[in-house]
Amino acid sequence: MDQTTLQERTIPNAEWMRKSVFRLFAFGFGTGLIKKAPGTWGSLLGWFSWLIIAHIIGNDIVQAVIILLGFAFGIYVCQRTSNELGVTDHGGIVWDEIVAMWLVFFVMLSPNMSFLWQLVAFVIFRFFDIIKPWPIHYFDEHFKNGFGVMWDDIIAAVYTLFVMAIAVRFLGV
Repeated sequence: MDQTTLQERTIPNAEWMRKSVFRLFAFGFGTGLIKKAPGTWGSLLGWFSWLIIAHIIGNDIVQAVIILLGFAFGIYVCQRTSNELGVTDHGGIVWDEIVAMWLVFFVMLSPNMSFLWQLVAFVIFRFFDIIKPWPIHYFDEHFKNGFGVMWDDIIAAVYTLFVMAIAVRFLGV
């Protein structure tokens, strides 16, 4: 292995990321390169990109297919990028947060969902993604592959949706 390859595997940067479309997706088009809280930046990209997707594609079935394809693609992209970096779940890999946010907003967004409720959902998701309560922590610890990288964030999204359902039920929208 030459010195450049060794450096690329340990220090991802914009030049490294742009050399592969898979890295570009895995690192959330650069949001994963932000040193402070890359997962939060990736989640923000997920939130705002979903608003665009939902606006352009109004069909629920097509939106659901986009999320499923994003998840399947993410398994491959996260595994491939993890292999290149030599790290199972590098902090800069944020495609998992993006797709998880898509799921949250697909399920909960409605025409009357305010920005404040969207922000609450975002904060709740980040809480679960960072704290990793059971079984999120279990999947994070025991599934050291692309599926594991993606799956623990999907579980955090499900937790978020559960809390949001309770909040909407008792507080209204």
